[in-house]
Amino acid sequence: MSSVSGQSNATCFKTPSQFSITPVRSEEDLKDALILLYEYTKWLDLDLTFQNFDAEMANMPGKYAPPNGELFLARSPEGNAVGCVAVRPLTDAVCEMKRLWVRDSAKGIGLGKALVFAVVDAGGRLGYSKMRLDTLPRMTAAVKMYRSLGFLDIKPYYETPLVGTHFLELDLTKPWGTSDHESQGTTSEE
Repeated sequence: MSSVSGQSNATCFKTPSQFSITPVRSEEDLKDALILLYEYTKWLDLDLTFQNFDAEMANMPGKYAPPNGELFLARSPEGNAVGCVAVRPLTDAVCEMKRLWVRDSAKGIGLGKALVFAVVDAGGRLGYSKMRLDTLPRMTAAVKMYRSLGFLDIKPYYETPLVGTHFLELDLTKPWGTSDHESQGTTSEE
């Protein structure tokens, strides 16, 4: 088992179950990631027109491509695509985590957390000092996980029609990845 830490420089991660997480580099990987992203939006059961989702999918990997972004795909030991996550630029110093999704068949083993570690690590390696994300209020387990890793609540950084959306931010210049963030406070208003 490989160690997955908040300060790693690895580009391929293994969870305890030996699921691999790698950057999307091939047409096959991109096709599998798109299938997962459409599954994610079907599960959300929301109209994502306000996020220009259709244009985003049509231009993939788009803003998620290097050198300023990254799209990750998780595969099972059998090679099946089971999860994804991406990072894209918001500004020169701030990036955004997007589209974290794990299929039901791979939930409950820590794969979501491993995907978050991969994308946060990538954000730091890409030179960003902060990572932001938004998530729905019904995603209580995800919100709890983000906060346990050091993400802090912030004011909304874009307009959304979805009432109760959580906006969170992680300072990539500080140690992260543990649940010991009491000294950092619980909110950030920057």
